[in-house]
Amino acid sequence: MIAGCVTSHTRLVVHLEKVDDVVLRRPSRLEGWSVGHVLTHLARNADSFVRMLEAAEMGESVPQYMGARDQRDGDIESGASRSAAACINDVRRSNERLEKAFATASPAAWDGSGVWMNGQPAPCRLLPFRRWREVEFHLVDLGLGYEPTDWPEDFVSLALTDALADLPPRIADGAQRASLLAWLAGRRDTPGTVEFAPF
Repeated sequence: MIAGCVTSHTRLVVHLEKVDDVVLRRPSRLEGWSVGHVLTHLARNADSFVRMLEAAEMGESVPQYMGARDQRDGDIESGASRSAAACINDVRRSNERLEKAFATASPAAWDGSGVWMNGQPAPCRLLPFRRWREVEFHLVDLGLGYEPTDWPEDFVSLALTDALADLPPRIADGAQRASLLAWLAGRRDTPGTVEFAPF
């Protein structure tokens, strides 16, 4: 998963060659976020993973973001207004810091955990996959020509399994859950209407 993450970082940096100050201000595929918002989010996400790994190295468990969602959102908003060069450099440097943290983490750090924004434990051993997923999904969100059909097969296999395991809690209606199961089990031609809580 670390190798997949590093490859995705490289792919992201290649696509950033298409970003100038005009593209940076363009809306991304995420409602309310520009390309600059997505890039700043990717940089701060990498730094938050470094933070949790470094704390785990010292036997501590810290929140992903010190100021929780308010800090995260504020950092993204302020970072989105920078120049394209500043945003791109930020993404490159944060990728490098995270790759170094992955490469030097001790077994004790990998056994440790941080805390996700929702208050749930963030096991450090899951961070490489979570970062890989973050980069692959947001590469599509940037709207720079990278599409879901470009996702590597090994990533799709892991991320699809993860997404399917996460489906039941995201469907509040029991009848909709049953319809989806019937479709997956070949007992219906379509899953019907299924309403999902946000990812």
